[in-house]
Amino acid sequence: MQDLGGKTVIRRTYEAAMATQLFDDVFVVTDSDIIFEEIVSNGGKAIKSVKEHESGSDRIAEAIEHLEVDIVVNVQGDEPFIDADPLQKAIEVFKNDLTKQVDLASVMREITNEDDIKNPNNVKVVVDQNGFALYFSRSVIPYPREQNVGVRYFQHIGIYAFRKQALLDFYSLPMQSLEASEKLEQLRYLEFGKRIKMVETTHVGIGIDTPEDLEKAKKML
Repeated sequence: MQDLGGKTVIRRTYEAAMATQLFDDVFVVTDSDIIFEEIVSNGGKAIKSVKEHESGSDRIAEAIEHLEVDIVVNVQGDEPFIDADPLQKAIEVFKNDLTKQVDLASVMREITNEDDIKNPNNVKVVVDQNGFALYFSRSVIPYPREQNVGVRYFQHIGIYAFRKQALLDFYSLPMQSLEASEKLEQLRYLEFGKRIKMVETTHVGIGIDTPEDLEKAKKML
C-alpha cells in the first residue's frame, strides 16, 4: 500500500499485469480488506481469501478452485515493473507441452556476482538437461568445490504459471521438511513429484520488500 508516484504499489502492479494483454482476466487475491478495497474502488477485480494461508499457492488455489481456468499465472503484488517477456515465456511452456508433462512453469535469470550468489534472499535453482527444476535453495547451489567447470548460477524469479490441477493438488498436500527448512513453497511441489519447467530471462525486476527498494522504484518512474 506504499505510494509509488501517486498510486499504491499494488495498484501499479495490477495495472501492469493488465497492460501486458497476456491474460483473459486479472485478479488480486488478498486477505486484506484495505488491499481489496484499493483494487475494487479503482475499477479492478479482487478476491478476498476466506481462510488463512501459509503460502501464496494456497491462497491462489482457494481463489481459483471454482473458476473456469486452465492456466493460472501468479505475479507477486510487489512487482510493479512487470515485463511481458518472462510472463510470455512461462505461458508458452504450456502451449508447447502437448503431452502435459509440465505441472508448473517458472522463471530464472543468470547471476554472476559473488555477493548475489551468496545472498540467502536470492533463491537459487538448479535444473536438469531439459530445464526442469531439480532443487531450489537459499544456499549456494551447486557448491563450488571445483572451480572453472562451467557452472552457471541462476536466481529464481517469483513468477509462476500453473496448471489448475497442480494448484489444487498443492492445496491438499501437507508442508514437508524441505519447505519448512528453506521457507520456499516451490519445494512442496518437488517433494511430491510435480515437474517445474524453468525458463530463462534477462529481465531484472524490482520487488519492493524494503524502504530502500521503494526508493529505487521511485527513480524508475
